Amino acid sequence: MCNQLRWTHIPNPAAADTATREARLGNPGFGRYFTDHMAVISFAGEVWRDARLGAYEPIALSPAASGLHYGQAIFEGLKAYRQPDGDIALFRVRDHAERFRRSSARMAMPQLPTELFIEACTLLLTADRAWVPGATGQSLYLRPLMIATSPRLGVTAADEYLFVVVASPAASYFPGETRPWSVMVACGHVRSAPGGTGAAKCAGNYGASLAAKQAATHANIDEVLWLDATEGRWIEELCGMNVFVIEEHPGSPPTLVTPPIGDTILAGITRASLLALAPRLGYAVREAPIALDEWRTDAACGVVREAFASGTAAAVAPIGRVRDGYTEWTIGDGQPGPITLELREELGKIQEGRAPDPFGWRTVLGLSTANLSG
Repeated sequence: MCNQLRWTHIPNPAAADTATREARLGNPGFGRYFTDHMAVISFAGEVWRDARLGAYEPIALSPAASGLHYGQAIFEGLKAYRQPDGDIALFRVRDHAERFRRSSARMAMPQLPTELFIEACTLLLTADRAWVPGATGQSLYLRPLMIATSPRLGVTAADEYLFVVVASPAASYFPGETRPWSVMVACGHVRSAPGGTGAAKCAGNYGASLAAKQAATHANIDEVLWLDATEGRWIEELCGMNVFVIEEHPGSPPTLVTPPIGDTILAGITRASLLALAPRLGYAVREAPIALDEWRTDAACGVVREAFASGTAAAVAPIGRVRDGYTEWTIGDGQPGPITLELREELGKIQEGRAPDPFGWRTVLGLSTANLSG
């Protein structure tokens, strides 16, 4: 725990009753409901201050708040899982805290100390531990965010900020049978360019992707596949997920291939987890550029029979078909492949405490389940 700030705790006087909470946990969806509390820390005078845990409620901002005008807004997304003994574990919380710091630096925002980030998440979970679902595939999704609040106009970095953590129960992204995704190659737009903000988890990156995402939705396509801004040839990522293909050559173990991290691709925590986990399952891994035309050729000749996307929300999402302009092609038989499903299952076991954690990814909070109403 970080001892530099004293936290003010103000319990929510209108917290959801047990019946309401249980009804919402019975069918939480994703991002539909929020827990009773939120953690808030202010930054002003070059110091972090006013740390408080209080009711989940609207945030008051000046219409001139610089984050609303100049885009100084970043966020993270991580999950907490109910363990078999009833305790709660955060998954790779330190890695998320450190990526939050990197995003802050790129956006000229103050860097929240890693321990303070972890403390805010832990205190929120302690207060709202009854909101963590217990079913396989379910979790509590935490959304830390930071926005510039200085009430002034002018293109310059702000000197006042607000850091907030809210939480939302999340159902399994694929209830029942895992469904393969269709993806559409972005045409006429790029997600990020060399030297830009592609490696930062900033709000503007996602806002810039929404027109293409909307076009994909209208075409009954699940996601957008972004290519590089320079040649329009190399695969980068989806709107909010990294991309993997699985190559299979005679005499060699299947190989997970994913584009290398750079300043145009977000360093996904789930991506890193799969790169570490796959060799323990007998698979090779390689970080290397993937050309779209080569992916199409390899899929046609059977070298690539599986592909998937990875991210916190969905963990591992199989990709079954790709649309490129007016042409469309299928990966394998278009259904989720066995390696993809194995990776998803084995990662889930570690997250939920159903398997040992050889990597030290789980931060178990030591919360008693005797009193879940607090």
